[in-house]
Amino acid sequence: MIDTAIQAQIDQILAKVHQGGRISYDEGMLLYQHADMLDLAEAANARRQQLVPGDVVTYLIDRNINYTNVCVTDCQFCNFYALPGDTSGKGYVNSKLILGKKIEEALQLGSTRILMQGGHNPDLPYEYYIDLVGWIHRTFPAIEINAFSPSEIQYMSEMGGKTWKETLTELKAVGLSGLPGGGGEILDDEIRKRVTPKKIMTDDWFGVMKVAHELGLITTTTMVIGFREELRNRMNHLARLRDEQDDSLKRFGNGFNAFISWTVQIEGTPLGKSRFASEYGATGSEYLRHTAISRIFLDNIPHISASWPTQGAKVGQMALHFGCDDFGSTMIEENVVSAAGAITKVSPVMLPNEIHRQIREAGFVPAQRNTNYDVLKKFGTPEADAELQSIEAITEAATKQGNWAELTLLD
Repeated sequence: MIDTAIQAQIDQILAKVHQGGRISYDEGMLLYQHADMLDLAEAANARRQQLVPGDVVTYLIDRNINYTNVCVTDCQFCNFYALPGDTSGKGYVNSKLILGKKIEEALQLGSTRILMQGGHNPDLPYEYYIDLVGWIHRTFPAIEINAFSPSEIQYMSEMGGKTWKETLTELKAVGLSGLPGGGGEILDDEIRKRVTPKKIMTDDWFGVMKVAHELGLITTTTMVIGFREELRNRMNHLARLRDEQDDSLKRFGNGFNAFISWTVQIEGTPLGKSRFASEYGATGSEYLRHTAISRIFLDNIPHISASWPTQGAKVGQMALHFGCDDFGSTMIEENVVSAAGAITKVSPVMLPNEIHRQIREAGFVPAQRNTNYDVLKKFGTPEADAELQSIEAITEAATKQGNWAELTLLD
């Protein structure tokens, strides 16, 4: 039983949320530690309605493309990368032929965006990235290019002797439209120094994103829980994120348009082989609690997306009742968390009509969006899904022709 004085505090905090008020770090911590799950869900949904009113839940048709898996950062939670000079055949740099085939297939499947990321590959010069984005934009002008994480931007800037602003300006000039929030994990250096010591630290992660906001790029932000962190580390991440968002909106009128979190996947990773392996990861209940707290606390980020690729469809459905207004992506291709044992390892795609079913079963109305969260088409009734059958047919045909994700060439 919760002490009556603590419960009274919780009730006051939740009432503040329902009235549209901002809560403090300490109030967020109190909710995280002690609030009832259903009370959190109600408050998170109230915040969702304040920011994104209505019963529509959006999703995106896109493809995650990895241009290389060669990387020198040795992240403790990654089973995707290969070291430079790898002789096992695991390492690759995808050629333009392969990347082009992936993008063509994505367009056939109705994609409006590609999300392209890779490793920190010392064999790729700075000019490679400028050339690659420019080639994609010229060859496939219909596809939106969201590419590279802040850590990749920092790495390629060092390779080219450029500032972050010079790098992002040049990438935007040749066709980059957005910078995804990959590599966020826990934005608290106490945790980052333990699980990803060679990768970008918190100040630089936000520094790169600040430049992206100044340049008008579309950005998202991410968080991964389950690194044996404490609740204060999670709250430190959320508090820093909210403060940085306030600053970007004030200075540039532009900031993160969405937040997504998930639980760390450790199959085959150094974390999964450590003596603390059983202590890593987080349950579905922990994920939902964290999702609700995130929605309540992050009152200046409009959208929160559920993570069915790591949590599964049913928990994804439940997340829609814990403050999420988006069901994420069809995930035509996903290689990183799949390599560490995520749901996408065995089921890498959720077709639009299945996403529609999941959203409707949860009590909402599905709608396809673009990266900027503009609704492209609302599917108010199941009858409106009939046109999606052609996408199924295309997918089946593409599968028979072979999985391009398995065809990798070294340039």
